[in-house]
Amino acid sequence: MKVIFNAILYINRTGCAWELLPNDFPPYQTVFGYYNGWIKSGFWQKVNDKLREKIRIAEGRDAMPSAAIIDSQSVKTVDQAGTKGYDGGKKNKRSQTSCVG
Repeated sequence: MKVIFNAILYINRTGCAWELLPNDFPPYQTVFGYYNGWIKSGFWQKVNDKLREKIRIAEGRDAMPSAAIIDSQSVKTVDQAGTKGYDGGKKNKRSQTSCVG
């Protein structure tokens, strides 16, 4: 089981495709089978929750966070009123405002 766990950590750390898992590990189909089963059973969520709690307690904080911060760069929102434009420097659409007066 330790080899399976380490193979999953390797995939997570390197971001490589399952098929490119080095030969030091079991076949990727086996590793993926365990990974998929653990995802469906909630195992990874439990591991993440326990690790977060232990780290927070070690830092002298409450085990459960009391707030969350969401970065507007990461979360898409509904467009606001205004005409759409194109910013060639940023290569994306942006809202344009007009000056009156």
